Amino acid sequence: MFGPRKSLDAPASQQQGLAKTLSWPHLIALGVGAIVGTGIYTLVGVGAERAGPAVILAFVICGVICGCAALAYTELATLIPAAGSAYTFSYTALGEGIAWVVGWSLILEYSLACSTVAVGWSGYLVGWIEAAGIHLPHALLVGPHGGGLINMPAVLVALAVMGMLILGTRQSATLNIVLVIIKLVALTIFVVYAAPAFNKANLHPFMPYGFGSVESGGHKRGVMAAAAIVFFAFYGFDAVATSAEETKNPKRDLTIGIVGSMLVCTVIYMAVAVSAIGALPFTQLANSPEPLALVLRQLSQPFAAQLIALAAVIALPSVILVMMYGQSRIFFVMARDGLLPRRLATVSPRTGAPTLITLLTGLSIAAVAGFFRLDEIAELANAGTLIAFISVGVCLIVLRRTAPDLPRLFRCPAAYVVGTLTVLGCLYLLASLPTSTLVRFVIWNVAGLLVYVAYGRRNSDAGRLVPART
Repeated sequence: MFGPRKSLDAPASQQQGLAKTLSWPHLIALGVGAIVGTGIYTLVGVGAERAGPAVILAFVICGVICGCAALAYTELATLIPAAGSAYTFSYTALGEGIAWVVGWSLILEYSLACSTVAVGWSGYLVGWIEAAGIHLPHALLVGPHGGGLINMPAVLVALAVMGMLILGTRQSATLNIVLVIIKLVALTIFVVYAAPAFNKANLHPFMPYGFGSVESGGHKRGVMAAAAIVFFAFYGFDAVATSAEETKNPKRDLTIGIVGSMLVCTVIYMAVAVSAIGALPFTQLANSPEPLALVLRQLSQPFAAQLIALAAVIALPSVILVMMYGQSRIFFVMARDGLLPRRLATVSPRTGAPTLITLLTGLSIAAVAGFFRLDEIAELANAGTLIAFISVGVCLIVLRRTAPDLPRLFRCPAAYVVGTLTVLGCLYLLASLPTSTLVRFVIWNVAGLLVYVAYGRRNSDAGRLVPART
């Protein structure tokens, strides 16, 4: 294919391994913790601005595409239970060159996803504080795009989560379970209050900007334009796949963790999206930094609105935790393979976690969160994720052809159909992103290829690889 490949029977590491501390309850919590977050708490407003009430349809489309990707991820994660997720799958099935592009895109995905959630968390925190009658300096609450200097709350929450991860994976995952429960209770409260206020008049016109992604007023609008950004709301199950090497029983636990978290979250999203759009005209929701709390305030439920905002403030950091965890593991395994400096793959003897790489990850995430706008960060993160999902769909098909007899605890049903739908669906979403986002994404990957040519290709650990098949 494209450069040397990892052998399917190669040991996970000839150097340092990660401690096996996670079981399936931790993995479901990791998946739900990553999926249920800024996407449903914050990007509902952005999606409504782009598609109107048809943002509900955008959630359905993303759910179908991500469901196909989740099935592909599950088969590959149980077949190749090593850290690295789509990067490792691509290294095994497609070769080093493609794996580099995927890994570099995943670094972008996870880093910017963390930053997006940090900015969304900041919006809820500020709204909650101001609703209590406390007003903080504007210059410290938003970045330069909003007339401020720096989004200090977003910076601080990113650094706090970084510190939590440095303490160790199991401790972080256990705390995450508590935070996930808080989020789910809050969303249940929202549905209980908002659903009775459903007004079918708020669904008309249902599709004011049409289905396709079209340029309008300098912005892309339509159902697919909304889907291209609320897609952010669904991914997160891929972070579960990055934990394969730290899972006690990967063949069983990864299947439960990935598929289970997707099913739970799809049901939650449909209930919340229909309740929000039905309760309030989409023009009021558009681009609100705290749309769910806004709905409840408009329904004269200030106490419930405060509870929702408080739950977001307490629990949204769980999304940052999972995404930062995933990003650090991608960085770790690329460094362990020699594509990045091996010193970055140093594991703490006390916690079994990659401390140095987590520190660097946290600092970069905090910097982006402090200075950039939420929708721009989310769109660029989505571009990286879509590339990873496309590669997973291709890997599923390739390994079914090149290694059909390998034992698979979970076999994806209609693998060729699922793989093809994953690839085509993600390509359509990628094309639906704003042109400026695609340009930035190309620039990121050109820079990545320069790093690969200058360093990665020369220093990769060829001793654990096998020649590519043609």
